[in-house]
Amino acid sequence: MADPIGIWVAAQHHKAFLNGGWAYVRVGAEVTGWAGGDRRTTRTRMALSGLAAALADLPKGAALRVETAAEDAKLLDGVFVEPADPPTDDLDLRAAIAGLLKGHEARLAVMSVQPRTPLAFAIAWADQAADKAKMTGAFRVAIPRPNLAKSGAAAS
Repeated sequence: MADPIGIWVAAQHHKAFLNGGWAYVRVGAEVTGWAGGDRRTTRTRMALSGLAAALADLPKGAALRVETAAEDAKLLDGVFVEPADPPTDDLDLRAAIAGLLKGHEARLAVMSVQPRTPLAFAIAWADQAADKAKMTGAFRVAIPRPNLAKSGAAAS
């Protein structure tokens, strides 16, 4: 079996201003990444948005390893394992993610944040995305390839 596709997802949220951002780095045949954000949002919605974006164009049947920091793992766990108490928030994103995960063997891993790693890179982009969303509103943008080359992620 081929190595799983590696996905690092991060979310940020400013409680006072209610703006948030998300970012992901994905390593499969190549390294890709996107970032985005919105106003009047929650950290949960940003984490789910980042995961949905990361899953959007995957090859059918690919094995996945999603890595994130502990705070975001708590928010995403319910899409990988059936929760005891079904969530009542962001049902649109949860349903979309469930559909995107069909046919994939996927695992969620909690990672400590270390410098110069794909997770630290995604966190920095999510933070920038939250700031941009505060000023401009909702957006999505591809992370430029030269930046991704510095993410610490290597294509398989």
